[in-house]
Amino acid sequence: MAIITYKNVGIKAMAAAVPTNVIDNYKYDLDIFPEEEVRKVVDKIGVYERRFADENTCSSDLCHAAAEKLLVDNDIDRSEIDLLVFISQTPDYRMPATSYLLQERLHLPMSCMAFDVNLGCAGFMYGLSIVYSFMEKHDLRKALLLDGETRSKVYSPKDRRAAFIFGDAGVAALIERDEKYGESHFSLNSDGSRAELIMIPAGGYRKMSTPETLKKYIIDEYGNARTDEQAFMKGADVFNFVIVEVPKDIKRLMAAKGEDIHAMDYYIFHQANMFINNYIAKKMKLDKEKIPWTIQKYGNTSSVSVPLTIVSELKDKMEGKKKLMLSAFGVGMAWGTAIVPFVDCKISDIVEVENGHLAVQKGI
Repeated sequence: MAIITYKNVGIKAMAAAVPTNVIDNYKYDLDIFPEEEVRKVVDKIGVYERRFADENTCSSDLCHAAAEKLLVDNDIDRSEIDLLVFISQTPDYRMPATSYLLQERLHLPMSCMAFDVNLGCAGFMYGLSIVYSFMEKHDLRKALLLDGETRSKVYSPKDRRAAFIFGDAGVAALIERDEKYGESHFSLNSDGSRAELIMIPAGGYRKMSTPETLKKYIIDEYGNARTDEQAFMKGADVFNFVIVEVPKDIKRLMAAKGEDIHAMDYYIFHQANMFINNYIAKKMKLDKEKIPWTIQKYGNTSSVSVPLTIVSELKDKMEGKKKLMLSAFGVGMAWGTAIVPFVDCKISDIVEVENGHLAVQKGI
């Protein structure tokens, strides 16, 4: 049982960045799908707006903008950043790792350890656990956890099962050691037997890119289409998996650590879709007033959705000590639950990115 406890490590500050390009889901690709059908899909999943990165904006650009905002707002000495971890399944290149590019762009010292974590929707949970482990066991001063995705670039706009769900964003979290944080608890899980539920079949080294893998083809009787280098998702199977395993994992962690689930200040769920999250909340009998949502305005941003929801919805609600339950699930399949104390966490305004650079800040 992968249940881990860390002591005296926590998130000091957070910031986020999104693309300037706002997608109105009701008007998205009406030349492909009938308006009535679009409205029906959008209302069911609860995604009304999303942000799409332009062709010159990568996940690293979103994370760079978020990290710069965080470092400046908190007057952080960059020479004290000893660790940078970048989470993404949409990196800049196959090699080198994007974390090294961010280390240079952020003007961090060469003594800063940096590496990438290639994980999907549960990535922030895993990444946070990794950073907490380094901070607790080693003599590190400060760490940056950067999490960015441009999922709009990997799903086909002609596949209605995924075309209206995903969006792009980047988040930065500054992590430090301090006794005030007390204990954090993580339960991290995996099931590779379900790896085919969410996948990009080609473009890697098992099935390398060819002209054939880039050809779009009809995948079913409904006219949905994609290439082998675009992602697919078996939504019904994912739903059936999630509604069983996620509540079970939450209960297991709470029981193992003697925590009362109803004593949490907030419950932060991966923003998969509104139907799944409402189902879990009802099944767990959770107070809906404690469950912030961002799926309606940012869509499913994969691993970024949990931290983005904190930055977007809890900016002015994190004074003093708060105990948050985090829950995420997805590609892998991988899923996790965490009980994480926050103490006077400073959250910056969300910034916008266009053409790979910080746009005019609007304080959204």
